[in-house]
Amino acid sequence: MGDPRGFMKYTGRELPSRRPVEVRIGDWKEVYGPRDPGALTRQASRCMDCGVPFCHQGCPLGNLIPEWNDLVRRGDGRQAIERLHETNNFPEFTGRLCPAPCESSCVLGINQPPVTIKQVEVSIIDKAWEEGWVHPVPPERLTGKTVAVVGSGPAGLAAAQQLTRVGHTVAVFERDDRIGGLLRYGIPDFKMEKIHLDQRLAQMQAEGTRFRAGVEVGVDITWDDIRERYDAVIIATGASIPRDIDIPGRHLMGIHHAMEYLTPSNKVQAGDNPADLIQAEGKHVVILGGGDTGADCLGTAHRQNALSTTMLAIGKQPPDERPSDTPWPLDPILFEVQSAHEEGGAREFLASTVEFLGNDAGEVRAIVVCETEYRDGGRFPAPGTEREIPADLVLLALGYRGAEHEKVEEQIGLGVDGRGNIARDSSYATDVPGMFVAGDAGRGASLIVWAIAEGRAVAAEVDRFLEGSTLLPAPVKATDQPLHV
Repeated sequence: MGDPRGFMKYTGRELPSRRPVEVRIGDWKEVYGPRDPGALTRQASRCMDCGVPFCHQGCPLGNLIPEWNDLVRRGDGRQAIERLHETNNFPEFTGRLCPAPCESSCVLGINQPPVTIKQVEVSIIDKAWEEGWVHPVPPERLTGKTVAVVGSGPAGLAAAQQLTRVGHTVAVFERDDRIGGLLRYGIPDFKMEKIHLDQRLAQMQAEGTRFRAGVEVGVDITWDDIRERYDAVIIATGASIPRDIDIPGRHLMGIHHAMEYLTPSNKVQAGDNPADLIQAEGKHVVILGGGDTGADCLGTAHRQNALSTTMLAIGKQPPDERPSDTPWPLDPILFEVQSAHEEGGAREFLASTVEFLGNDAGEVRAIVVCETEYRDGGRFPAPGTEREIPADLVLLALGYRGAEHEKVEEQIGLGVDGRGNIARDSSYATDVPGMFVAGDAGRGASLIVWAIAEGRAVAAEVDRFLEGSTLLPAPVKATDQPLHV
């Protein structure tokens, strides 16, 4: 550590500024403006010579955070990206989309604002792409073994890149018309422009990974056929079954799951003209759910010129500061103001939706909301607190309840666990030899950093299955859990 007093010299936490609201809601570009190199150097200098870097365990990938922080402080971007790529295949994704549990574990965070690890990370990879330091890493030899990866989200892509680099012939199957999974069609461009995905896919193609877009395994080709054609199969299809709400009026037109809204909106930004596009322009938009997906819907509605936007969360507003029941270095749940929240609209907590109201045409026109009360170990609508909120478009961003498993269960007999995920052991293996599960399909809806970590780990297990041993790193086991309560 080159400057052990840096955390005493620079006590503030500096984040890049977001573009003005009135400017950014007029386009779909990323919300952040240019980064200040001086601020990044100062933040990297705040990284302490702490002896035990708890940020390592806060990050499922085990990123070598103190090492690349010091390299950024020294201005050695080339060595910094080498350290970063040792543990993370796609830092341009995590640096934009990960909620940074590493920062909650930062030792400096005990009595100061933690180091802006996430911003330092994304600055390293962006500079590396700009300087031409990111190159394909093709294998030195081919093993003659073949692997099918079903699903092209972060878990599937990480597994595919790792296995390609050790010499296996890997084909990635994706049912959508473009590769990327939720990175492609679930994440709006204002959070991550797709150039970052496209340039990484080009690198993977140059390394030898093969992509098969527009192919739904279980429909266009059976799971039995995939198993017969390939020496190993990795299921990385995500946890895509949305949670619903069973209340009167759910049948009304104008009520949609979040991905029914986000996917065609993102296709428009890709140059398509989808027939199922849902427009928020001139409508009162109500979003049920206060998480990241709800914020993505909110930012999209702003850019579509919604008449009004309201986000409703059934629970309490999280605290602004770390609560006593999640002490350092655990990852607490805190109140967050994302860029979409800054852009306008109402944001309400302790709001229980009890009914959708419709007009004569069968379209939603309002929702009935009550205050939430906590009793008998649960959350219930408080009688006598009913009120109406105008709603021409309702978006359900209530989370996910598991993987789509009907076809794989029916065609090949894979089991499902009690949470609706595809069953696996601690080594990501299913009860069918040669078939493995990684990412949200096996652990349930989680963070992008866990998906990449599981993709890297399952690659090591598949390589061991095919070759008898492996040199690939396995940062996490399938049974590992996040560091929070």
